[in-house]
Amino acid sequence: MPTQSEMPREDAETNGPETDRGRAMFEELLWVHSNIRRDLKIVEQLAADVGEGLPGEAVQDALAELKTTGPLWQLKVNCLRYCRFVHAHHGAEDVLLFPALRAVDHAIGPVVDRLEADHARVSDLLDVVEAAARELTETDGGDARRRVIDGLQDLHGHLLEHLDYEERNAGPTIRRLDRLAIA
Repeated sequence: MPTQSEMPREDAETNGPETDRGRAMFEELLWVHSNIRRDLKIVEQLAADVGEGLPGEAVQDALAELKTTGPLWQLKVNCLRYCRFVHAHHGAEDVLLFPALRAVDHAIGPVVDRLEADHARVSDLLDVVEAAARELTETDGGDARRRVIDGLQDLHGHLLEHLDYEERNAGPTIRRLDRLAIA
């Protein structure tokens, strides 16, 4: 049974109508989240490919040649790019979006509290994936490969749950915003 803070928020009558700007902000959030979901699938597939192939000896011999086209290099670059993107997106939400949500709807506090806690957890999971991706190109061992795969699986579960929760519970308030910066 969901708690009160996990229930979808349907309080437009209490906090005002949707705005054009708020709807545009929510559509942008959905677009960013769709990119996060798409890229997560890409890096997970790369991790699976590395986990299933490319023997360690071949990796060491071919690393210089592979650079920008080899699966290990792509995994590292895509993981790191993806992790930086999610960190930046969550940082912007923490600084710009969440204070605006709290200012226009004081009842949304528990939702924002959970989203902020999710951001901290996702940040930790991203750090694990980044470290594992770096290690994978330094030492090609089963442990490094396993850490990438495990890290991405942990990130996948938590991040997708977070995105769904945010869209469902903060979306109605976001659609009513008329600006992010609250003076």
